[in-house]
Amino acid sequence: MKLYGYWRSSAAFRVRIALNLKGVPYTYHPVNLAPQSADHLGDTYLALNPEGRVPCLVTKDGVLGQSMAILEWLEESQPNPSLLPETAWGRAKCRAFANTIACDIHPLNNLSVLRKLTDMFDASETATTQWYQDWINRGFVPLESKARDTRSTTFLFGDRPSLAEILLVPQIWNARRFGVDMTAYPELSQIESACYKLDAFDRAKPENQPDAP
Repeated sequence: MKLYGYWRSSAAFRVRIALNLKGVPYTYHPVNLAPQSADHLGDTYLALNPEGRVPCLVTKDGVLGQSMAILEWLEESQPNPSLLPETAWGRAKCRAFANTIACDIHPLNNLSVLRKLTDMFDASETATTQWYQDWINRGFVPLESKARDTRSTTFLFGDRPSLAEILLVPQIWNARRFGVDMTAYPELSQIESACYKLDAFDRAKPENQPDAP
């Protein structure tokens, strides 16, 4: 498989974690999202992925974009180890946790949104940082509560990381990058620490990617 991504993309980070957890081999192909390069908007990449976003996974079945769709496909095509709890209720709760990040936090803090705030509304760097922090905190407050009420083992839904951790850890990485005070979220921070003890998470870190500066 070929994974097209950007070292600092949290969506690509998710997919790297999942591929590592499942032991699926892949080659990494950097796509520079920086404004001075904008590889994702070039003809070559758009021919591969017309959405012009990362990640993009090239498989024997074809090309697939959108990190959540990729994660679901990996779970169905490579079921072991599973990224979801055993029970239907557990799987629903796990997906709900993950979707708070994928649907409520991440879209509003995407690079394209931050650029639009600057280009269209003349938002300052301070203003965009406050915007980012606000949406992180709006999501992390209920996630901290859910983690406190749900977690009975090292991880959220059992003795191994799930889809929830795969979404959470990259979002925490971005939260730290934008100066969010993570001492307000001790449960989430403990889960993050436990995840980074696993090679699958450590190897997937943005700073460990070949395109990291």
